[in-house]
Amino acid sequence: MAIPTYDECMLPMLQLSADGREHRIRDTIDALARHFALTQEELDNLLPSGRDTTFSNRVRWANTYLRKAKLLESTGRGRFKITEL
Repeated sequence: MAIPTYDECMLPMLQLSADGREHRIRDTIDALARHFALTQEELDNLLPSGRDTTFSNRVRWANTYLRKAKLLESTGRGRFKITEL
């Protein structure tokens, strides 16, 4: 399977946060990696900069766009929860 795009991560991220609790982005990256059944090779794939993995970067972008859409809200550094919307 190819590494999911940020928009493919959005719905599973919302479903994960539907419990209304605060979530850590690091835990969410791990949960979504299991959801998409990514291999270790896919998880280790780095961006061209070599500073971050492709998958974690895409999950973080999904989080950014969901916050811009006011579907998620930041509750602290690296933490978020779903909004009423």
